[in-house]
Amino acid sequence: MSNVIVIGTQWGDEGKGKIVDWLSEKADLVVRFQGGHNAGHTLVIDGNVFKLSLLPSGIVRDNTVALIGNGVVIDPFHLIKEIKQLEEKNIKISSENLIISDAAFLILPIHQLVDEVREKNNGSKKIGTTGRGIGPSYEDKVGRRGLRICDFLNKEYFESKLKKLYDFHNIWLTAMNEPKQNYNEVIKEIWSIGQKIIPFTKPSWEIIYNYKNRLSNILFEGAQGTFLDIDHGTYPFVTSSNTVSSQAGIGSGVGPTSMDYTLGITKAYTTRVGSGPFPSEDSGENGIKLGENGHEFGTVTGRKRRCGWFDAILVKQAVALSSIDGIAFTKLDVLDGFKEIKICVGYTLDEKNIDYLPTSTLEQEKVKPVYEIMKGWEGSIAGVQSIDLLPNEAKDYIKKIETLINCKIIMISTSPERVDTIYLENPFEFV
Repeated sequence: MSNVIVIGTQWGDEGKGKIVDWLSEKADLVVRFQGGHNAGHTLVIDGNVFKLSLLPSGIVRDNTVALIGNGVVIDPFHLIKEIKQLEEKNIKISSENLIISDAAFLILPIHQLVDEVREKNNGSKKIGTTGRGIGPSYEDKVGRRGLRICDFLNKEYFESKLKKLYDFHNIWLTAMNEPKQNYNEVIKEIWSIGQKIIPFTKPSWEIIYNYKNRLSNILFEGAQGTFLDIDHGTYPFVTSSNTVSSQAGIGSGVGPTSMDYTLGITKAYTTRVGSGPFPSEDSGENGIKLGENGHEFGTVTGRKRRCGWFDAILVKQAVALSSIDGIAFTKLDVLDGFKEIKICVGYTLDEKNIDYLPTSTLEQEKVKPVYEIMKGWEGSIAGVQSIDLLPNEAKDYIKKIETLINCKIIMISTSPERVDTIYLENPFEFV
């Protein structure tokens, strides 16, 4: 038995979908433990492209059960839409292979409206949310006024809670000169879609407990990346949930001693979507080239990602925050064609050298990168499946990264295809 957590070590978009798909083939249960449909995973399997933003990546595997944990916020309309899209691609989905925590909170139409109005009123100081209502839903959860999946079991109770929720948000909407929202206009549709979800629901903690007792292999799938974490990220330019490894247990219902291994997914360069500090960002020709080579557009929003060089300080901090045991190094082939490759090996702040990302937003914005330059390689490594076939310059780059982040790289991805992966070490009992 092994219980493995997979998380992103940067600002998301590290290529977690492919790695989780590979791992899920041997996993009995794949658990999504935080975030909502603001997180996109793209899987390429035998030439077929699957784009998921809410369902766990393991859902495309015949012998794997997928579980959406209590730490996830769920848009019921999007969930049903995503299920239908997979069914159209001949992926069978039933209560046998998809389980949804009855304690997960709902994203409702008014959450999306509040999200959009906030971003509009922020003007040039936008956070850069996806506008899908994730933040407002989490706020209602913490404010103890949110609605959960289990509330779909009683219509009178559900309607009562929905009315109170709409009354609460209408106070703010009115203050923003926005029209009041009438819950009566949406209750019928929301209730109807909820009844389609109820057959999938169970207590997630109990499901995980039973799998553990059967000595099964459980994979905990994170969304977004470390520095979008509400506590440890570049606040306020973050998501509304915890994205570090500790959240895996909280967002699903299992204690920390049950976790055996944490795998960090790390891109060979750095990207982020939306606003916020980005010390190693390259706004010149190299940044454009990285974006073009890596097809850096958001899976969920289609927004162009900001691109820059690998930030070793950032990833080393992520390794410490989540007690990461090994790294899956992705999109190395995107660096093909660069004569020189920069690595951010430190920062300066007010002319002083520092080796960590400061907590203060003002200091994060003032941080300047310190680069070390390495020689690039000739030709293309796309599709390479053996470490011996990599150019020496690529091997040197990998070794340098390992030293800088104080963590071993155990696998290297050289294309979006699942087979194009170099496995250097196998720490998982179930693989």
